[in-house]
Amino acid sequence: MEITRTAWFLPLLLLTACQGKPLSDAATQNGVPTKWWFNFFTPKSLPAVVTYAVVQDAEGKVYEFNTLDSTKALHGVVAEWNENARTLNGHWNHVERPPRHIIFCWDSVIDKKVYETSLTIPKPILDKMLIPRVNQAPQGANEYYNAVQVGLAPEGKVSIWLSGVARGEPNYRVTPSILKTVSGDKLDICRGITKHPNGYKYYGDTPEFIKDKKYPYGRW
Repeated sequence: MEITRTAWFLPLLLLTACQGKPLSDAATQNGVPTKWWFNFFTPKSLPAVVTYAVVQDAEGKVYEFNTLDSTKALHGVVAEWNENARTLNGHWNHVERPPRHIIFCWDSVIDKKVYETSLTIPKPILDKMLIPRVNQAPQGANEYYNAVQVGLAPEGKVSIWLSGVARGEPNYRVTPSILKTVSGDKLDICRGITKHPNGYKYYGDTPEFIKDKKYPYGRW
């Protein structure tokens, strides 16, 4: 797939020249994770599936994902986001350094359309991900905020968190420095990418769940 034809993404790829420069002194500390996760989820019974992603990490390396972990529906997320709900890390969705820029394609089954989302995580959040959570881990082990949670809701709404790392710790809400979602004629690299080429159909408990409810089925 020709990803470099996307105009806004070209500057991203040019940043790969910085791959050899550490983000901060914390990046060289022993015990820093070797995998940094990005996970996608939806509210209960409002299905979507991420089909393709390109990620640039904090040191400039670019990764392409044609295979991704499944997009989980979280039963604890109903009518509004839940700061305590999160999906577990899977097998595929990880990079070597904290993810900074992400572009991804997703089928919103509930909206019956394809969306293309681009987001940038601010540098202060990247720094937070590289600093161990002080005096919280048992037996002197370091714990890091090494997982990004991306919530996908009706109307193409996207929200981002860092996963809490301690038992009972809520997720940390992130305000991206860039967050843009498009669909229809505005699709670029996601044009033609779908797992529903023959159209969308509600399945499972979705028809019953949305019955007598008003779209978009919550505050997102």
